Amino acid sequence: MTEQTCPVILAYALVLVGTGASHRMAGTMDAIILQILNGLDKGAAYALIALGLTLIFGTLGVVNFAHGALFMIGAFCAVALQALFNASTVTLDPTKLDFLGNPAKVETPYLVSWFGPEMGASIIDWSVPLAILFAFPIMVIFGFVLERGLIKHFYKRPHADQILVTFGLAIVLQEIVKYFFGANPIPTSAPDVFRGSLDFGVWLGFEANAIIYPYWRLVYFAFAALLIASVFGFLQFTTFGMVVRAGMADRETVGLLGIDIDKRFTLIFGLAAAVAGLAGVMYTPILSPNYHMGMDFLVLSFVVVVVGGMGSLPGAVLAGFLLGILQSFASMNEVKSLIPGIDQIIIYLVAIIILLSRPRGLMGRKGVMEE
Repeated sequence: MTEQTCPVILAYALVLVGTGASHRMAGTMDAIILQILNGLDKGAAYALIALGLTLIFGTLGVVNFAHGALFMIGAFCAVALQALFNASTVTLDPTKLDFLGNPAKVETPYLVSWFGPEMGASIIDWSVPLAILFAFPIMVIFGFVLERGLIKHFYKRPHADQILVTFGLAIVLQEIVKYFFGANPIPTSAPDVFRGSLDFGVWLGFEANAIIYPYWRLVYFAFAALLIASVFGFLQFTTFGMVVRAGMADRETVGLLGIDIDKRFTLIFGLAAAVAGLAGVMYTPILSPNYHMGMDFLVLSFVVVVVGGMGSLPGAVLAGFLLGILQSFASMNEVKSLIPGIDQIIIYLVAIIILLSRPRGLMGRKGVMEE
């Protein structure tokens, strides 16, 4: 080896080291962005459920442990509509024979018979988005009946009584769903156009296939953002919403002005039920609906509400996305190898830390549940 070749070799080695470091850095950025995306769709579900919970607590002062069941009912509205769209009639096709030589039985969905092969198949394919139109009136009516038939009798009762009766109702509802739909998860497909994945990394300037993310999860996040914005816009910019916000701040004074605030709060209960139901409808392609999914989300959503601050709508949304992203990072194999089981407890650890430093939560109001 000559003296002239040594600097060349040294420079080449430095280039290799630099290239390896840049690749490692790029890989780290890929992983971080992917976990943020995973956390956003999970956080969107937490935020929507927590938003409904906070609406009910902020207006009626009721701790509604049946709210997770509303999320589940919304999901099974999508399941029911999918089954309805796939209802078929059986005919014999003499041009096709079974293994015994008899005319084969052909199942043809009624929608295909009524609207033709292309239109009928398209309606069936879009059953989940169309379930929004199906679920919204059902959830509003269900919320109205629930509030008028049960919840109103517990307005002045202790929060412990409210928790017990609504938790019992949630168990009853999930057992009813289990009876009619079974105990196994029911796969529910997104429309064909959203079943693929997006090469998200190319948009951000990374290498091809660096960040592959399912289309439907992006659709869910966009839907959640639109729904959250609609709720805030309704409360902020409509006369009805302004009266509701005033009633949340001072119910007695609004009542003295001759406004039937109780009727408006009942409608808000129906709106909160619809928000939870629609969140469940759109989540079905991500998580196959099962009868206990409401309970799975309920506990985490209550933690979100407490961390965000009881009665604070912005706090519920902020905490939902924050805890969803943290849970996503905690589920990485690199993190779980260092701290086994951290993905199961990270939300509760963060809740403890936040509540120790901010007892009212991130954006909690003074006097809420501090009797």
